[in-house]
Amino acid sequence: MGESARAAVLVALLDGRALAASTLAAEAGVAPSTVSGHLSRLVDGGLIKVEASGRYRYFRLAGPEVADAVEALTRLAPSPPIRSLRQSMHSDAIRRARSCYDHLAGKLGVALADSLVESGFIRIEGDPNGTADPIVGAGRSLRYSLTPEGRERLADLGVMVTPSRQRPMVRYCLDWSEQRPHLGGQLGAALFDRLVELGWLERGERRVVRITSSGRSGLLRDFAIDAMALD
Repeated sequence: MGESARAAVLVALLDGRALAASTLAAEAGVAPSTVSGHLSRLVDGGLIKVEASGRYRYFRLAGPEVADAVEALTRLAPSPPIRSLRQSMHSDAIRRARSCYDHLAGKLGVALADSLVESGFIRIEGDPNGTADPIVGAGRSLRYSLTPEGRERLADLGVMVTPSRQRPMVRYCLDWSEQRPHLGGQLGAALFDRLVELGWLERGERRVVRITSSGRSGLLRDFAIDAMALD
């Protein structure tokens, strides 16, 4: 992860989609012949996996735990210098709303997590070890749980999740740009998928997520989120 081109590849894959080697080479700023070596190292290290489609090969992160690790390291890394208007606009856009593997991040992701907690749809459980997460706040724990009221209300919205041993139902992921939690786990992924399906959100390039006009009204009505305040 510490090599700059490989780090750029991992960040490019943070939106959960599979990308071709040529696309990843452009994202990393290296030649296609060079990126193949980096991709091999990442595959061998268990950080990414290869998917074949006919004679073409695509690469994606090996799983949500890799995305969590990359997101955590991103919080420590210095922000890249902004040298153009286009870079400035992209920087603002990904801070407003972006994908973090298969769930929602940025100002919108944090606002959505806050709304679910404040509405009583998600409960922050007490830590049995008596420790608190200093970033989330004193007295607040590392465990989130979906309440019966939350399950019913989200089901009304069409967000359906079933328990799985492979992944927590609900957990928080510390947002690198906001330094506050956004929603991860199965619920975070299912909610993001549903908001896209409803047409409230649209996936853009390079992890950017756009809020549609119907999304602005829906987010305000169902989650008390003013999308205009996120700008």
